[in-house]
Amino acid sequence: MLIAIAAIFVLAYAAIALEHPIGVNKSASALLAAGLLWTVYALATGDHAVVGRQLDDSVASTAQIVFFLIGAMTIVEVIDAHDGFEVITSRISTTSQVRLIWLIGFVTFFLSSILDNLTTTIVMVSLIQRLIARREDRLLFASLIVIAANAGGAWTVIGDVTTTMLWIGGQISPVKIMGAVFLPSLVNLLVPLAFLSFSLKGKSIAPPQKDDGLQGVAPFERNVMFYLGLGTLVAVPAFKTVTHLPPFMGVLLGLGVVWLVGEVVHRDKDEHVRSPLSLAHALTRIDMGSVVFFLGILLAVACLEHAGLLSTVARWLDAMIGRQDIIVVVLGLLSAVIDNVPLVAATMGMYDLAHYPPDSFLWEFIAYCAGTGGSILIIGSAAGVAAMGLERIEFLWYARRIAVPALAGYLAGAVVYVAQHAWLH
Repeated sequence: MLIAIAAIFVLAYAAIALEHPIGVNKSASALLAAGLLWTVYALATGDHAVVGRQLDDSVASTAQIVFFLIGAMTIVEVIDAHDGFEVITSRISTTSQVRLIWLIGFVTFFLSSILDNLTTTIVMVSLIQRLIARREDRLLFASLIVIAANAGGAWTVIGDVTTTMLWIGGQISPVKIMGAVFLPSLVNLLVPLAFLSFSLKGKSIAPPQKDDGLQGVAPFERNVMFYLGLGTLVAVPAFKTVTHLPPFMGVLLGLGVVWLVGEVVHRDKDEHVRSPLSLAHALTRIDMGSVVFFLGILLAVACLEHAGLLSTVARWLDAMIGRQDIIVVVLGLLSAVIDNVPLVAATMGMYDLAHYPPDSFLWEFIAYCAGTGGSILIIGSAAGVAAMGLERIEFLWYARRIAVPALAGYLAGAVVYVAQHAWLH
């Protein structure tokens, strides 16, 4: 049974990693893997009552992550529909590409920690398309945005789906992960940022063009939806701390508040003006393909956990490598080649909370390495894939120009985390 399950998962993983060459959407591969794995596991086990209980538990834990993602993505779409991110982008004004890349880098870094790395990448790449005419320069900026978005998402529980998974799973807590991973993530950004700024030295850009905004959206409405949406997302960790309810309940509550305010603000508008601004319309714009992918891959990895395969892999890694910090660094490097979502999901099944308690070295270091390791290659993260599509970044161009500084930043941040942890503990 274990051989069959491992073979199915490896084939599915290969299909996910080679999504673009083979022309098969990774969501289809993930769903097919989940269905096949649970079918094989159920037939081989024979105890339908036990398998049913295990599947129920897996669905419950997976649903929490999926509901959280749907709510957060919908709130972000509402903000974007009101051109709310113009509140930030309209304040960027400089003629120096060096100053601009540092500004873009830090704005992306902190914005990603509040929203998520995928959404932030889309927003910031769209911004530089309005600011920079030469495509060669935009490629460098877009690449830096990928690194900054992944680094920014690694140090908060809502900045990256992997940290959200670890938070919901009880492996990390919001305040401690911020204190532990912020400095390594910042170093992860600063190293490639300094490297890329040298290639832009002396280059200038035209002043940013002002956007008149969307028709039917007043500045007051834009500001209300921007600050309300961001405030809702930022308040989710506090909601969980106070109520001890799962994070997805906080997001759903915030979603209801945003929906209600939107209905009140736009109640006097004509239907053709109000409809594109409504939360109902935002629900049609969220990336359901990514949500379905998370659903499929999380259920697939849950099957590996219940079959005992992940604990076997954990024992093998401990026997072959031995050192926990090196194991985690290797897992982070793997996330540059394969998607970090199943990688983190597998790690959560490999290591037990009884042996590795919440906020321990293992979980914090996994949050950093899995979150930032994907920046080394353009296909290693959702942010990279988004930038790749928006700017048509070639895989080999990114590997030649960006992989080395991104790897240097990744390793430098890892060293900083290990040294910081040793000093504090």
